[in-house]
Amino acid sequence: MSETTKFEVIDRRKYKAQEEQESAPAPERETPPPREPSAKPAETPTGPRLVSNESRRESAAAEPPRTANAVGAATENNAELPPAPTAKESHEQKAAYDASAQRIEDLIRAQNPGVGAQPPVTFDQLVQQLYFTAMLQMGAGTQEGQQPQVDIVGARSTIDLLGVLAEKTRGNLSEGEDRTLHSMLFDARMAFLELTNMISMPSVKPPPRGKK
Repeated sequence: MSETTKFEVIDRRKYKAQEEQESAPAPERETPPPREPSAKPAETPTGPRLVSNESRRESAAAEPPRTANAVGAATENNAELPPAPTAKESHEQKAAYDASAQRIEDLIRAQNPGVGAQPPVTFDQLVQQLYFTAMLQMGAGTQEGQQPQVDIVGARSTIDLLGVLAEKTRGNLSEGEDRTLHSMLFDARMAFLELTNMISMPSVKPPPRGKK
């Protein structure tokens, strides 16, 4: 007796569809476009800020470089002198000054009845004051036995003041005033020359001793 052979029908379509699905390439994902970096990151406020570093850099880039002349001009503008007093203000101040000086003089004369009125200040007194100051700065008037105190730089400045006075008053002085000014200026300059020559003169070495 022969056995009947059994056949099993397999649906290949199901397996084929599954193989095609597995072998098919995965769909490409769309890559999002790159984000452009922002020009300035967002800042989280942490407190009151007067000026940021970014604004400082922008201001420095926008401002042209300042030259030495511009800096000097700005300094001069900041150091401007106040306006000159008017003629009325000067007159009132002069009257108040004279009255105050007179009260001081009255007090001095009340304590010292023998003291007379002070003579008015003259141009000759101004010149003499500058001249004597320059001579004292160059060591004049030092008592015997004491080391003279010399202020050569201060003496030069005082003598230069006499020179400025002579230049600015040229043609406006009387004959006596002009003679006093130029005579004292000449003497002060001569004393300055002698003093500077002594200071700058090299020390004199003694001659070499001869062989015996």
